[in-house]
Amino acid sequence: MVTGAALLLTALPSAVAAASGADPRPAAGSAPTAAQTLGADRPAAGLLRAMQRDLGLTAEEASQRLVNEAEAGTRAGLLRTALGDRFAGAWLNGRTASGLTVATTSSDDTAAIRAQGAEPAVVDSSLDELKAVKEKLDSATVRNRAGSVALDAPVWYVDVRTNRVVLQGTSRAAAERVLRAAGLQRDRRVAVRVSDEQPRALADIVGGDAYYIDDTFRCSVGFSVTKDTQQGFVSAGHCGQPGSTTAGANTAPQGVFQQSVFPGKDMSWIAVNSDWTATPQVRGAGGSLVQVSGAVRALVGASVCRSGSTTGWHCGTIQQENVSVRYAEGRVDGLTRTDVCAEPGDSGGPYISGAQGQGTLSGGSGDCTRGGTTYYQPLTATLADFGLTLTTATPESTVPAPETHAADAWVKGRVYAAGTTVTYGEVRYVCLQDHQAQSAWSPELAPALWKRL
Repeated sequence: MVTGAALLLTALPSAVAAASGADPRPAAGSAPTAAQTLGADRPAAGLLRAMQRDLGLTAEEASQRLVNEAEAGTRAGLLRTALGDRFAGAWLNGRTASGLTVATTSSDDTAAIRAQGAEPAVVDSSLDELKAVKEKLDSATVRNRAGSVALDAPVWYVDVRTNRVVLQGTSRAAAERVLRAAGLQRDRRVAVRVSDEQPRALADIVGGDAYYIDDTFRCSVGFSVTKDTQQGFVSAGHCGQPGSTTAGANTAPQGVFQQSVFPGKDMSWIAVNSDWTATPQVRGAGGSLVQVSGAVRALVGASVCRSGSTTGWHCGTIQQENVSVRYAEGRVDGLTRTDVCAEPGDSGGPYISGAQGQGTLSGGSGDCTRGGTTYYQPLTATLADFGLTLTTATPESTVPAPETHAADAWVKGRVYAAGTTVTYGEVRYVCLQDHQAQSAWSPELAPALWKRL
């Protein structure tokens, strides 16, 4: 165990209802809550109904869960910053996500964790150590007798709840072959899980809203984006290659794939023609429209809902992050695993937690009759890799950004990872949660996302 210094943390304001459409500048002497910043205090009615159906909640419980998840994300970010290399992960629990657990490698941190309203878990390995173990699995390749990459140990990830790296195989023998190839067969930080799950990319030759690729395949629109003045949307990489043409659900000409990555990652973006307009909306239950306010990454245990052109709107929870999956077409890293169901044609469709975009459907197993497991490509990674700006319903701030000449000056539209430091004006801040910056979320206006140093 590592002995940690005393931690100084900033208390968060209690949740207060925000007036719709209010100027994002906080009133004198107050700051917006995390729920207000992320739009969790004003969820779409269709999203709440789907959460009630799929998570077994009442309307009041669904609303409270969204607020709790938003506030917990900021608390976890503050503790991650304070714990440094002792941080070993954070996750939510409870029917309304009222419980936040934060893991540390030092028992000296427990009082400070409790002071932030979280339950401490003292563990052996830090998150950085577990990520290093997973990287060894990333590098291991096992082939079958035909010389093809073996697909009988297709999933591996860091499980913060158990403080282990989990390797999932169709048999223990299959998993042990991979462990030997990675030099991890005696590593106590690795656990084996036997499952018959065989994830597959979910774009079949039949396909938010549907779109059609080269008049052959169908996938689902992810999120609206812009690049400079060009409008478009993101989707899954396995749905098409650069140059592939698309048609909308109405079969009218729509756009062209600009960039696409698969395998390795599973992301793409499509530029649309002038007949199409980007909106901050995704298709919810019963055809209702859900507004997207931003791209703030949710915690493990948070609720998440998915929209797709085959199965519509379904909800569940986030199970693990930074998951590696080996499809028949190749390995994809950095995915997020959920218990939300999906079927072919849903590929590329959006996942949302509250009003925050989370990612686009990559693949999975099972179906929406029996239930299943799905994996999504995190939205922040797609935005960062392709230099895209998410189209959102968050109003622009009327507060001008101060002139800053520092090399690490905060920049609107940039994707920031938790732990990144920036300069805003003459003040230094540290990022608490992965997100894409918006003018309404500048460091001085968004204590849910930034902590002043």
